[in-house]
Amino acid sequence: MLSVFRRARKTLGQMLVGLAAVALTGCAAPGPGTTQPSRGGSVQVALLVPSGSGQSQDELFGRNLENAARLAMADLSGVNIDLRVYRTGGSPAQATALARQAVEEGAQVILGPFYSEEANAAGVAVANSGVNVLAFSNNAAIAGGNVFVLGQTFDNTARRLARFAVQNGKSKVLIVHDRNVAGEVGKAAIERGVSAAGGSVVGVTSYEFSQNGIVQAASGIVGTARSSGATALFLTADTAGALPLLSQLLVDNGIDKATTQFIGLTRWDIPPATLALPGVQGGWFAMPDPGLQAQFRARYEAAYGSQPVPVAALAYDGIAAIGALASRARDGAPLSKGDLTQSAGFAGVSGIFRLLPNGTNERGLAVATIRTNQVVVIDAAPRSFGGAGF
Repeated sequence: MLSVFRRARKTLGQMLVGLAAVALTGCAAPGPGTTQPSRGGSVQVALLVPSGSGQSQDELFGRNLENAARLAMADLSGVNIDLRVYRTGGSPAQATALARQAVEEGAQVILGPFYSEEANAAGVAVANSGVNVLAFSNNAAIAGGNVFVLGQTFDNTARRLARFAVQNGKSKVLIVHDRNVAGEVGKAAIERGVSAAGGSVVGVTSYEFSQNGIVQAASGIVGTARSSGATALFLTADTAGALPLLSQLLVDNGIDKATTQFIGLTRWDIPPATLALPGVQGGWFAMPDPGLQAQFRARYEAAYGSQPVPVAALAYDGIAAIGALASRARDGAPLSKGDLTQSAGFAGVSGIFRLLPNGTNERGLAVATIRTNQVVVIDAAPRSFGGAGF
């Protein structure tokens, strides 16, 4: 399945390292290495992590999220973050109980939980308290009310890539999606993105989410691409699912990659071994600024002796945004939805981002391709919400 729907999802994000992410003034993001003063203040934050389930993966994610949050705290200037960590074990029931406990103990905002089901449960549990939940998720289905998702959403990615495609002469899009819930959600996001960019969806085709299903569908997808006049194939497949086999079979069945651009809704650079696949060479996908990501990874490794998992950067982002708003959390009151959704947004170790009133987000993403097994940025991530890429 696509990453957003796996329990151990690979949410995508990372940012400006060596400085606290700050609320953007004007709309320009600070450049790497720039030190920005925070506004001061104090806020109590409940960090809900998936540790405690007994699963090694949950322990890894929980440890990384807490480490990244503390790294962000160390970068804040003049801000007191009272971070209290609650271990949910990946359980929605436990997330419900701990979210309520956190609010009773004075939490002014909740950062986490990790899994979508947990985040939804935590949001419902404290909905009447005025406390907002900043979840480590990219699943827009749980967003809304007091729940915000921090991860790179399908809609955000689809809009960025569709706009770039149309600007570069690839406006006739054939959508190719997994025949499952995740594929349907991805298809809808691509349709919205292409429409917003002024392109046209010239066809939609799918495949059964199985090895045999992909094999059986490949020749038909190529035939549809030819008959529809598509100049781009927008794929929902991810690297842990259909992408390795599908991309190769499309080439084997005669797709002309010189005239038909492959575009991916998911990250094609995770895991790094994907970069060696013949079928993905030349494909386009969206990602946070890789330079800022590299800075974050280096900083994290220097502090903790290991590389962070990709989702760890979301914890940094969350603390950085909270720190930028700390002066507004007066007398122990929760951070308000209005504060969190300020239009100027924030800057973090994945670049600029802002939370939207509907609970989703916008992130400044780069467009990248794969050339000779290497990631190459072909359109840099924007540094403001009024610039290129938005």
